[in-house]
Amino acid sequence: MTVKKESTNKTPKNKMAMGIFHILLAAFSFSLMTLFLKLAGDLPTMEKAFFRNFVALFLALILLARSEEKFKINKKTFPSVLFRCMFGTAGLIANFWAIDRLGLADSNMLNKMSPFFAIIMSIFILKEKPNVVESLLVVMAFVGVVFIVKPGMGLASIPALVGLFGGFGAGTAYTFLRKATSGGERGTVVVMCFSLFSCLVTLPFLVINFEPMTTKQLIFMVLAGVGAMGGQVNITAAYSHAPAKEISVYDYAQVIFAAIWGIWIFDEIPDILSIIGYVIIISAGVIRWRYGLHKTKDDNKETGDEEQK
Repeated sequence: MTVKKESTNKTPKNKMAMGIFHILLAAFSFSLMTLFLKLAGDLPTMEKAFFRNFVALFLALILLARSEEKFKINKKTFPSVLFRCMFGTAGLIANFWAIDRLGLADSNMLNKMSPFFAIIMSIFILKEKPNVVESLLVVMAFVGVVFIVKPGMGLASIPALVGLFGGFGAGTAYTFLRKATSGGERGTVVVMCFSLFSCLVTLPFLVINFEPMTTKQLIFMVLAGVGAMGGQVNITAAYSHAPAKEISVYDYAQVIFAAIWGIWIFDEIPDILSIIGYVIIISAGVIRWRYGLHKTKDDNKETGDEEQK
């Protein structure tokens, strides 16, 4: 008699709970980052981007200095790391520019298009072809974008389009990040390279168009850096407790937090079209999450069946 061995990769409840807790804390921290960036006022976008990345660079250098391999970079993954830096920097600058010109909820939502752009860019970068369901979800998400961007508004839609480009840059950067880390590169090295690259790109603009910060602006920029650091630390902790496919949907809480800040502090009430767009995009994200869970479960079942043969 053959005893059937069950194959399961289900995350324990306590680890799942910790993963959800940390990803919600990350979403809260990143929403605070966007809030403080907006509260910093009319500082040049490049100045904001420089100080935001300088904090991350300082932290990454400390972590690498304490590691065994120090600052060693894998030569084979360097092209992927470089492209991650380029697209990540472009996306970050676009996102920061849009935050100053859009409602917090709109700018955060458009940046959350990054997973859907990652699906598209994975076709070209990783040679991964999305199936019919994934393709339809991408189309569904872009339908939601139309409600937020409102193309018929002419020049008024430009900030939204720039915010959408921020999502594209982030999604493409994440795809190159996957390629680099799957090739053996350390995540901390990628963070260090990205932060250093961003600082070098924005430094000339900072020097040319530097605007002295008031004490209040300096405090807000430091708080923005702390928020970004808190987001990075908690997103890393979240995915160390539970896989992304099981908890990533909770990251959309950032849009809810941002909407609360926008309404409470800036009197930003999203219009009905934007709200419809949020619902469509978040629904696409939830469906994608559920589909990923079922697909993984089916794959595990097939693997278990194969092991019994």
